[in-house]
Amino acid sequence: MTEKPIRIGCYSAFWGDSTAAATQLVQHEGKNLDYLVADYLAEITMGILAARRQRRLMQGDHAKKGFDFIHEFITLVLVKILPDIAKNGTRVITNAGALDPIGCKQEIEKLLKKMNIQGVKVAAVLGDDVLADKEEPTLNSFKNVHPFSSISSVDHQRDSDRLPAKDEPIVSLNAYLGAHGVAAALKDGAQIIVTGRVVDSALVVGPLMYEYGWKEDTTTNYYDLLASASLAGHIIECGCHTTGGNFTDWQLAAQSPYGGYSNMGYPIVEFNASGTFIVTKPEKTGGLVTPATVSEQILYEILDPALYLLPDVILDMRQVKLSQSGNNRVLVTGAKGIQPTPFLKCSGIFLDGWKISAELVIGGIDAKKKAQAVGEAIIQRVRNMYKQMGMDDFRNVNIEPIGGETLFGPHSRVNDTREVLLRLTAHHDDPKALGLVAMETIPSATCMAPGITGSGAGRPKPIPNLVHFPLLIPKSQVTTRYVVGTDAIKTIGWGSWDNQASYGKPRAVAAIPTASLSEPLVKVRLIDVAYGRSGDKGDVCNIGIIARDERFLPYIKRSITEEVVSDYMKHLCKGSVTRFELPGPHAMNFVLTHSLNGGGLSSLVVDRQGKTYAQLCLSGLYVEVPASVIASEAKL
Repeated sequence: MTEKPIRIGCYSAFWGDSTAAATQLVQHEGKNLDYLVADYLAEITMGILAARRQRRLMQGDHAKKGFDFIHEFITLVLVKILPDIAKNGTRVITNAGALDPIGCKQEIEKLLKKMNIQGVKVAAVLGDDVLADKEEPTLNSFKNVHPFSSISSVDHQRDSDRLPAKDEPIVSLNAYLGAHGVAAALKDGAQIIVTGRVVDSALVVGPLMYEYGWKEDTTTNYYDLLASASLAGHIIECGCHTTGGNFTDWQLAAQSPYGGYSNMGYPIVEFNASGTFIVTKPEKTGGLVTPATVSEQILYEILDPALYLLPDVILDMRQVKLSQSGNNRVLVTGAKGIQPTPFLKCSGIFLDGWKISAELVIGGIDAKKKAQAVGEAIIQRVRNMYKQMGMDDFRNVNIEPIGGETLFGPHSRVNDTREVLLRLTAHHDDPKALGLVAMETIPSATCMAPGITGSGAGRPKPIPNLVHFPLLIPKSQVTTRYVVGTDAIKTIGWGSWDNQASYGKPRAVAAIPTASLSEPLVKVRLIDVAYGRSGDKGDVCNIGIIARDERFLPYIKRSITEEVVSDYMKHLCKGSVTRFELPGPHAMNFVLTHSLNGGGLSSLVVDRQGKTYAQLCLSGLYVEVPASVIASEAKL
């Protein structure tokens, strides 16, 4: 077992992240970088890839290579860094294998041969495609499956996203595998590992599991160590999200030394054998690493912070502590873990009709009102055509005058803006019916309001309306496999799991203290006393609120209740609002169900991933705090 900290850098948060990031980490860190990891797969990405594969197969093309994995990983990233990582011994682990990890592995091996780089073993981890061996691509092919509830670990029906019917065809269904396959491939000598759908943190947990030799039956605090490693993976898997990207106090990152936004540093964790770790970034790069930037990422896209459900462990992050240990260095401690559940979460995609989005720029006086009138008129015009042609009505429509604070709904303060972008989106079972929307949008420039010009995108086309759904499948129905180099494919089993569902009653921790009302209170904006970060999980959005000073936290708790958030966000949230406490990082997490109009793939609203929701709350909600606390904070 190694005694030195293991240094792991992450260069990609999603398919489309900067292709220069990997080069930055490799060139800046050299031999000091033990592992380079990259996350390419989001729910939307899996949907895009699955839809592309289905279209290709329907056209009879079964031989086309490179379309079911992230080809840019090879052509835009790996080709630039292969000589350096081979020389430095840095190992690369990524989920760029997507729907075809074996095909991705083979392409990497071809590149190694072309570049005459020898001695580098490539591995693939697979088994996540649970439809691969099914004759019928429907839920009828599975036993004992459950919907996934974002607010209950035992009541799977509670406010869960909708599932396809039992006999409805599924485009794709991929289980979130754990870290054991990655660790096994490393043990067998792999230097480059590509996976399909694994949990994002597995890219970090796998190396640490291998390096430190963690084993369930021999390692003290095994689940705490896995929990800490999982938290480390969660913190860096979104790249610059933890180094100042998307940070509430954005000016600090934009104007930071060494180029700010133009030269953002990508994150590195230095993980110790004890389970504590440092979050940092390469020297002389832009951005910043502080408890505030790290805590925002900890709160990103989580549900119940006591039950962050992963295949290998359940992470409890309620008592996590963050401290600045140096310039752009944050020490993270306090993660706790327990035995995992018997289930794996799956990411599924099914087809539900078609949708279209059309855009027009509208300028001049009353631009917002004109946009609303034009949008309503286009929809009514097309509806009249449907009646004449005997066609069914729309399944759903959405009209958004973007630039008129449409995201704020009834809280909008803008009515006299002189420039908006009209975004008109519609859902229908027939793509030909949506073609009428495309045809009738452009004529509005001559037959409707003044000041209309095109958005530059041309006439839009209907696209398949893909719906994401989360599902729980028993681990006993999923087998993780891996292959290294020219070896035979091997299987690896799961660790133990908790059949008693004791995780349904998390351990008790101290609550956030009650606010003292012994002195007069003053009302301030939430953003003046808190940071915020929001993100999506299917049709669920979470809003993490972190106190700027722990003295503010009791007052934030008193003012920002479930009822307050539910009322403020009711124009967007059609389900429930649940508040969870994280006393350790001085934070609260709000989980809003049915709040993204169906989720990232099928939503008709412009913010289909909830990325703006925290900003809506920070700028529109207020907290009552003692004047003395505000005054003392201002002096710091």
